Amino acid sequence: MVGTVGIRPLRAGDGPALARAYARNRDHLAPWEPLRPEGWFTEQGQEHNVTRRLVEQRQGVTLPWVLVDGDRVVGTMTVSGIVRGPCLSGNLGYWVDGACTGRGVATAAVAHVVAACAREGLHRLQAGTLLHNAASQTVLRRNGFERIGVARRYLRIAGTWQDHVLLERLLED
Repeated sequence: MVGTVGIRPLRAGDGPALARAYARNRDHLAPWEPLRPEGWFTEQGQEHNVTRRLVEQRQGVTLPWVLVDGDRVVGTMTVSGIVRGPCLSGNLGYWVDGACTGRGVATAAVAHVVAACAREGLHRLQAGTLLHNAASQTVLRRNGFERIGVARRYLRIAGTWQDHVLLERLLED
């Protein structure tokens, strides 16, 4: 993918590496994510998260990946809220380790996910970013996402309901 960083599907047993990644990036991610309980940063908390995501994957409503540099997890890419039937859409969310930002890792990983979702038969991906998250908006635009509007008080991030720019990518384009 980019340098030594690759992407692979999430798998059982990833909890400990994810716990280390979240703990290492706690301050880096805090402004961009919901408030997390202390248990989120533990191996047990991440094993629970992995188990839940894998169940959702078997149900066809989530596609989860991890970004890895050797044995070290350096981010996640997740398409969640997948709707089948006439909609065929999902919501893309991701984060990248603070030590890996600015190197094209997120851009390459989003390109991988877009291609995988097209192969999966999805029609559309949507993503939301905080209004001031120019870096993430650039990653998405580089991958063919277009701004479709602003959702007021869309998600509770860092303890506050915050507006988000919404972007979409039609996968047949």
